[in-house]
Amino acid sequence: MKLKKPTLLLDKEKCIRNIQRMKAKADKSEVRPRPHFKTHQSAAVGRWFKEAGVSAITVSSVTMAGNFVSDGWQDITIAFPVNIAEIDDINQLANQINLNLLVENKEAVEFLADKLKYKTGIYLKIDSGYHRTGVPVDDHQSIFNLIREVQGYPIMQFKGLLVHNGNTYNASSTEDIINIHQNSQIELGRLKAFLWGHRINPELSLGDTPAMSVVENFEGIDEIRPGNFVFYDVMQAELGSCTYGDIAVALACPVVAKHPERMEIVIYGGAIHLSKDFITGKDGNPIYGKIVMLNKDGWSDVMPGTYVKSLSQEHGIIKTEIGFFEKVKIGDFIGVLPIHSCLTVCQMREYFTFDGKRIGTMNG
Repeated sequence: MKLKKPTLLLDKEKCIRNIQRMKAKADKSEVRPRPHFKTHQSAAVGRWFKEAGVSAITVSSVTMAGNFVSDGWQDITIAFPVNIAEIDDINQLANQINLNLLVENKEAVEFLADKLKYKTGIYLKIDSGYHRTGVPVDDHQSIFNLIREVQGYPIMQFKGLLVHNGNTYNASSTEDIINIHQNSQIELGRLKAFLWGHRINPELSLGDTPAMSVVENFEGIDEIRPGNFVFYDVMQAELGSCTYGDIAVALACPVVAKHPERMEIVIYGGAIHLSKDFITGKDGNPIYGKIVMLNKDGWSDVMPGTYVKSLSQEHGIIKTEIGFFEKVKIGDFIGVLPIHSCLTVCQMREYFTFDGKRIGTMNG
């Protein structure tokens, strides 16, 4: 494959291994795998999930749901608070597939009760500590009242409680990830006990890659919805969710300049390719990507002392050490392991396997 410009590369073998590992973990715990497809956004990668035995998926938008319906998926949860302005498109989907929507307020429920034309599954969004959105997990009465509201309308089928513990992304260790997960489970257990007292037995749907990767026992959970695990990234490796060897995507970038006085290398590969997500290095400075050497079968281990120190729209500035600096030549392509693979894929809109096969996304 001849590279000309920033190109996202996919290691298919690692990707399939990641899929199979998570599916095996779900099977072992007897929970339903409903992986989030917003990371890869690809019909081709979706088929690798089908081959692994996955039949239900999660998406983040109505448009994304429609894209995957066109590729044959029939059981989809839109894990984003329902956008009532898209009701016509929602009804079109609900007429074709088993569709689940996410609600967290009475206004949305009442609107759906009036405008839905086909029976639709409903999950209630619960906030168990992330504080992005959702009904607080300890507000038992409000949760009960909203469930009863949903159950009052035959057009809606109440399914259960949906949680995303995104605060695991701010964990400082795998032990911290496990503690966040366990604390969430304790609060959710109290909530379920309260609801059981009112003869409500909801499903529990949980989805965050860090916890789903490091926790072994999913007791009390009915389905898991991790997404980033399909490719992983630097953030996940630093959290301990995976090893650097599990990361399945790298952005190939051409070297366009070198500055020996600063020991810096300039690449064609900036924020419009990688996004501006970063992790904080040990020195307190931001890191926008880790560097690897490319080869015909993939890429090397991470280069020590070498990382993307800054990004502008098209430029990436790599800070490095003398050995790597002297090895790299103008015109060479080097690999950048992204901090957040979901955003990098969304920015690039396509990626390529080592044999040059193009895998387009279904962005929208």
